[in-house]
Amino acid sequence: MNIIPCATWVAKGVAATTPAKVELTPQELEQIIKQTQSELQDAENDSDEESVNEILKCKNKKKSQFDESQTDEYDFDKYDDESGDIHCNIGNIATFEKDGKDPLVTKDENDSENEDDGIKSDDNLVLIGHVEGDASTLEIFVYNEAEGSFYCHHDILLPSFPLCIEWLNFDPADVKPGNLCAIGNMTPIIEVWDLDLIDCLESAYKLGCKASKKKNRKHVGHKNAVLDLAWNKNYTHVLASGSVDQTILLWDLENATPVNKFACFNEKIQSIKWHPTETHQLLSGCADKIVRLFDCRDKTITKSWEALGEVERVLWNCFDANYCIASTDNGYIQYFDVRQNESIWTVQAHTKEVTGLSMSSSCSGFLVTSANDGIMKVWDIINHTDPCLVWEKKSNLGALQCLASNPDDPFVFIVGGDNKSCNHRVLNFSKIAEVRERFEHRKILKNNNEEEMMEVTENVESMILNNVDKHNAVFKKKKRNKRI
Repeated sequence: MNIIPCATWVAKGVAATTPAKVELTPQELEQIIKQTQSELQDAENDSDEESVNEILKCKNKKKSQFDESQTDEYDFDKYDDESGDIHCNIGNIATFEKDGKDPLVTKDENDSENEDDGIKSDDNLVLIGHVEGDASTLEIFVYNEAEGSFYCHHDILLPSFPLCIEWLNFDPADVKPGNLCAIGNMTPIIEVWDLDLIDCLESAYKLGCKASKKKNRKHVGHKNAVLDLAWNKNYTHVLASGSVDQTILLWDLENATPVNKFACFNEKIQSIKWHPTETHQLLSGCADKIVRLFDCRDKTITKSWEALGEVERVLWNCFDANYCIASTDNGYIQYFDVRQNESIWTVQAHTKEVTGLSMSSSCSGFLVTSANDGIMKVWDIINHTDPCLVWEKKSNLGALQCLASNPDDPFVFIVGGDNKSCNHRVLNFSKIAEVRERFEHRKILKNNNEEEMMEVTENVESMILNNVDKHNAVFKKKKRNKRI
């Protein structure tokens, strides 16, 4: 397996010019190792008793079938009864030096490579979730269109298969805007990582936790994998998450607690998007073939539409937010007017799941779709009733899994697939003749809502951010990695 399941961009000028490097003392490293071993042990102790009993029954059955006349030279029959730690013991391979220096490292601290750590004001970051074999990583790339550069700046080892990435700037540990990303994965736990830290071993903080009998800790958050995340850019402390457990949670990032829950679904929630200007409206796409629009102030469904398949992606037309788009698992894209009860138009754009649905950041009507059939298509939807296919091409990236538009360049997108030898690429559509001729004379709009954000007068309490469970009101945040 070599796949890119998710990717997103970070706007220019957001990242720290010189990212901080984490340097752990031997004592801190040893503490992390012990904590990891403790968590692994807790996970084993809190496993389901019924599953354990089933394993024991199966094991006893195998024992009874074992021919006693055979010689068990290596005592394999008692292999499963061993009580030793089956996990990799990091402590056995780590060396703690008293002076804090590794004798095997001979690199000069003033090495010229340190200069490559700098990020320029005109650099974009590209966040790529990468899974290769059993290893899952978050790769932070630097992209500079003017210089023609695209390289991996640093990466972060992830504990589980990443399914979605959402950038956010709300840092509960700092009054200033940060540079972080939330990652949903195959577990119920959402991890938030600081992108301005290099060589960090722990996330900045986590959303949710599993129940622990040993620690008398109750379950918080989702109960299954998190498939999508949506950060509210107007209420920056609010993050929405959709899960396989058939719920949407609204999180208060200030104290890392779930404060609202939507559980009116019959299937897993695969996509969610906040309205660009109406800060209390949340759009959702579900595998039950329904697109729903929620008013988070009173938890009501203000509108819903039937799709022609399981909904893979939902998207607002940020240039006219009366309209939204949905894609399905059987290749359709559908266009909706929130003031109407039926879709305006429906197109079978692809033959398989439409996993990528993204609009240009500043060129109105510019829509890109990508799918598991490996094909990318560019559409012009400036006319709300008549979509026009502008360009299409079969990629060499395998089955396409994700798509995201550059927030600073109207024609630049990142796309990821599952081709083992080539699984991601940055595409500049302005270099394609058909696309350039179609859109080059269109007015490029500055697509940001700064003025609207300043005019928002609704109190955040109007979104009814009430705790689902009062006993979850306090969630202890982990201390940050030491910054140098």
